Formats: sequence, C-alpha cells, structure tokens
Amino acid sequence: MVRLGRSQAAAARQGTPADLLVVGLGNPGAEFDGTRHNVGAEAVARVAARYGETLKKSKERALVSEIRIGQKRVVLAFPQTFMNNSGESVRLLSKRYGITDGDQLLVVHDEIDLPVGRLKLKQGGGLAGHNGLRSVSAHVGSGHFMRLRIGIGKPPPSQIARDFVLKRPGKTERTVLDTAISNASEAIELIVRDGIDATMNAVNRRVEEPRPDGPS
Repeated sequence: MVRLGRSQAAAARQGTPADLLVVGLGNPGAEFDGTRHNVGAEAVARVAARYGETLKKSKERALVSEIRIGQKRVVLAFPQTFMNNSGESVRLLSKRYGITDGDQLLVVHDEIDLPVGRLKLKQGGGLAGHNGLRSVSAHVGSGHFMRLRIGIGKPPPSQIARDFVLKRPGKTERTVLDTAISNASEAIELIVRDGIDATMNAVNRRVEEPRPDGPS
C-alpha cells in the first residue's frame, strides 16, 4: 500500500471512504467530445453506462457517478477543470471520498507512446510529458497511483502533439479506439474484482490480432 503524499488536513474525510476513485482525464465541453485526448473520460463514462448510471455535476469540479461492483464502492469521475488542471479536481475528490493510498486511485488517460488501441496498466511511474498526469501528481503529492493508458499513437511529423491530441480521429482509427475504450472499461471492473496484479497480467499481455495481410 503506497501512501499518497498529501497533508493530514487535505486528506481529512468528508464522507464514507470509497474503495476506488477512477478518474478519466479529458477536456470538458462539446468541442472536445470524441477527441483523442478524451479517451480516458470516455472509458469512465462507459463504465457508468454499464451500470445504468451517468456522470453528474459535483461540487468537486467534476462529473461524478458512484457505483457498486460487488461489495466495493467505486467513484467514477471526469474532471471539468481542463486537462492541464486535472489535479485540482482530483485533490477535491480525494478529500471527499477519503482517498489516501495509491491503490485507491486509478487515472485513465490517453498515451501517444502506445500504438492506437493498445492498453497498458501500471502502478506509479513517470509522467511521460502528460500534463494531466503532471497536475494530478502535483496536487495529490505523489505519483504512486495506478494508471490505465489508452494508446492513441504518435502524431505525423507534420503535426504537433497538442494539435494531434485535440483532434477527432478518422473513422477507421475511431473504430479501434472504441474497442480500446470498451476494453479499458472492462479492465476497470477487473481491477476492482481481481486487483491490479491480475489485471496487469490480463491487460498488458493482450496484443492486437494480426491483420489478414500482415505477418503470421
């Protein structure tokens, strides 16, 4: 169990502690719906939908839903602070739901260093230049939380990363991402039921099926 590095005052609970806080990163607003940068938020919304719930506005500057997976209380959230300030909302959510350890916090986000559609789950690690992760780490006082990365691929040489992540992918790529988002939502449930180690074994070993015209 890895203690998050927040002060005792900041960690004071306001309600019954949750077993897991799942934060999907992205940018709020219709103009960002369906963009590569919002795949994490989509995955969290997909989990809520599977349980007949929707994300609703909260005082913690986020859209939030609470569900039960088995006997576990799980909070799903999409910060409304824009990507670069995601940590502001995560800090408030952590305070409300009594999140004090790294194994109680899962952040789901896009990753340009992974091929489109590939998932990777890890505990802690570097920030890889991701401004959302940097903000979360700064506001909770530690980088030792769980991350579920959804690959969006690298931008073409003619396009800077910022423009790439803020654009909507084409139809073929969107289909691959939709599958990845569905797989990510299943992985979130698996973490709750079986723990991070078993889920890492399942998620990180999964590879894309070779195309019919590809190498055998």
